[in-house]
Amino acid sequence: MPSVSSSVPPSLPPSRDALVTALRTAGCVFAEDEAELILATARTPAEAAAMAERRVAGLPLELVVGWAEFRGLRIAVAPGVFVPRRRTEFLVEQALEQAPGAAVVVDLCCGSGAVGAALAAALGDVELHAADIDPAAVRCARGNVAAARGRVHQGDLFEALPVTLRGRVGILAANVPYVPSDEIGLLPQEARDHEPLVALDGGTDGLDVLRRVAAEAPRWLAPGGCVLVETSRHQAPAAVEAFARTGLVARPAVSEERHAHVVIGVRPQGSQVLGPAG
Repeated sequence: MPSVSSSVPPSLPPSRDALVTALRTAGCVFAEDEAELILATARTPAEAAAMAERRVAGLPLELVVGWAEFRGLRIAVAPGVFVPRRRTEFLVEQALEQAPGAAVVVDLCCGSGAVGAALAAALGDVELHAADIDPAAVRCARGNVAAARGRVHQGDLFEALPVTLRGRVGILAANVPYVPSDEIGLLPQEARDHEPLVALDGGTDGLDVLRRVAAEAPRWLAPGGCVLVETSRHQAPAAVEAFARTGLVARPAVSEERHAHVVIGVRPQGSQVLGPAG
């Protein structure tokens, strides 16, 4: 790949035109927008040149600039942490539509904490908890949910959460990994090379972690509370069935514009918990 700064003195930033050309040659579809963002984010000319080099070398733009935009928020991201996708904003919108008065929010498989931060920003004064199995994600999420006084826990799904949350959660957002194991190699190189496998690999059919969430969610939801997961079009029927088997009222939601598929499960008022004890 071309070097942006090889012919540019370190005291000078790469020109916009030179940067656009280098990014386009490296395969960046939105080269103009990326160039503007790099030049606007860099604090010094040398930093702009270094950021350009990293992007041309294949580092995701969000990791180059250190943040990703998500529902109007600037979410800090770090190497080894799953970068929030703009299509996941649809999951947040569906959660707010389903439970606009939620007082307790859990962001499970939180990654950067973007979903929890966005929900808290929209809902106002809520009790926010986030959890992830990956220490790097936990460190990153703590900074992103600090403004909402959120607490971040490390551990495997519900094992990470305080038991005092059982039966109290109004919104349980679980952006679980859902890529089938044998399809990981088909992902864009940026995801394969720079995002943790644990945030991508959903097992043989992509639904292993989703089924675990479905099995336990009813024990944690308040009556009328909802659990939401992102999935693919062809996985959605099986995901709906997994939720329904545990007594949740389940339905899919689709945004064709954003290529987003979300499955929503609601614990009915007055329902008996069917999830496993423990």
